[in-house]
Amino acid sequence: MAKVALNKSSLNKEKRSLKTYNRYLPALELKRQQLMAERKKAEEALAETRSHLADVERLVREQLPMLAREDVPLEGLVRVTNVTLIDENIVGTAVPRVENISIRVKAYSDLAKPVWVDFLVELLQQMVRLRIEYQVRVLRHKELDKATRTTSQRVNLFSKVLIPQTRESIQKIQIYLSDQDRANVMNAKLSKGKVLAQEAKLAKAREQESGEAVNGH
Repeated sequence: MAKVALNKSSLNKEKRSLKTYNRYLPALELKRQQLMAERKKAEEALAETRSHLADVERLVREQLPMLAREDVPLEGLVRVTNVTLIDENIVGTAVPRVENISIRVKAYSDLAKPVWVDFLVELLQQMVRLRIEYQVRVLRHKELDKATRTTSQRVNLFSKVLIPQTRESIQKIQIYLSDQDRANVMNAKLSKGKVLAQEAKLAKAREQESGEAVNGH
C-alpha cells in the first residue's frame, strides 16, 4: 500500500478515487457475469459439436466397413477449398465464427465406384465441416475464458485491494486530522491558560505594588 500524505488535499483525492472505484465496480461485475454466461454457452456448443462429430465417426465405422478395401481408391475425394471466418464481438471480446466452408468433391464415375461411395461423400463432408467448426469453437471458448479470467482479476483488484486500501487511507487521514484538530484545541487552551495566568500574575503584582505604596504613604 502506497504511503499517502496526511492532509486535507490527500483526503479529498482519496475520496474521489473511492467514488470512481465504487462507480466502476458494478459495471465490471456485470461484464464478468455476462462473460461467464457466454463462456458457458461456448462450452455447451463445443460439447455439442464434439458429440456430433463422434456420432458421424461412429456411423462411418459402423455403416462403411468396406472402407478397408484397397481396390476402391478414395484419396482426395473430399477437399476443403476455403474457410471464411469473421470476428464476432461478445461483451467487448472478439471471437471467431465460421461464416462459410467451401468443399470440393472430386468427380468420380458412378459406374467406376460402388454405390456406398455417395453415402461416404456425404459423411465425409459432414465430418470436415464439424472438425473445422470444432476447432473454431475451441478458439471461441479459449478467448472467452481468457476474457472472463482477466475481468475476474479486475473485479478482485477493485473489490479486494483498491477499495479496501482507499477506505483505510481515508480513515487513517481522518483520524490524523481529527487528532490534529484536538491537539490544536488543546494547545490553544494551554496558550490561553498561560496568558491568563500571566495576566493574573501581573495583576497580583500590581495590586501588591499599590498596597505597598498606600502603606508607605
